[in-house]
Amino acid sequence: MRPLANFIMRGRMQAILVVGISAAIPVLFWLSAAAAGLVLMRKGFAQAAPVLIWALIPAAVWAVYGDPIALLVICSTLALAQVLRETSAWLKVLIFSILLGLGCVWGLQATFAEPIAELVTAISAALPQMLSGMYEELSAEDILKLENLLAPVLIGLMAATIQFMSLLSLMLARYWQSILYNPGGFGKEFHRIRLPRLVAVALVAAMILAPNISIVIAGLTPLCAVVLGVAGLALVHGLMAKHKLSSFWLIALYLGLIFFVQLLFPLLVIMALADSLFDFRGLHVSKADAD
Repeated sequence: MRPLANFIMRGRMQAILVVGISAAIPVLFWLSAAAAGLVLMRKGFAQAAPVLIWALIPAAVWAVYGDPIALLVICSTLALAQVLRETSAWLKVLIFSILLGLGCVWGLQATFAEPIAELVTAISAALPQMLSGMYEELSAEDILKLENLLAPVLIGLMAATIQFMSLLSLMLARYWQSILYNPGGFGKEFHRIRLPRLVAVALVAAMILAPNISIVIAGLTPLCAVVLGVAGLALVHGLMAKHKLSSFWLIALYLGLIFFVQLLFPLLVIMALADSLFDFRGLHVSKADAD
């Protein structure tokens, strides 16, 4: 990855080539987001603007043709990169990602309304088979409430995916910046990510209460879960670095997340909550990071 980071930072034309071509290829928009984030964090908005525009143009074209995912990921990554550049505080980045996720919810509601409505109809028709005997025990009011929750939850999951991809793109950009200008800096930053107790408890409360308060804000549940999940990943990385464990376990973790995400992701959330209460790594977060 270092040669690619070197190429991006060699000059404006090289950066434009990477961000423009990767944004134009649907499966590589995350690479465009990471490259643009690297340029923004290193150069600042004024100097990076000529490069950033070439990442946004192809993504905007895809959005016009009905696929806003690339545009939302790139814009979210750039916004998070600016926050990280100004504050150097990953906690603020994670909290801000929730606000961006809510913005993505609005954007997806505006652009994906019809496809989501069709998907909700299909899922509603399949609910009796999916829930088997449980479905017959539900009252008409419960069934209606469940069907009304489907659309907000689906949109929330899509927004959470965009939020997670944006955070991963930012991490890649920060890693590139670290290997080029501050070797080992990203690892130290990432290992120190730990949610303060009040923040962790507030996130869990939002996850539990949001669907019961209003259907409109039900999408807040997966957005908060992403923040806790990232904090859980940071905990695992921090513990492995502290005890100097083999990278084999990290590879096993990420393979497990790919194939058993329903089991391992909730475990990461629980670990992040427990770490905020007991501080398993014994790290003393600075006042600036805990702000």
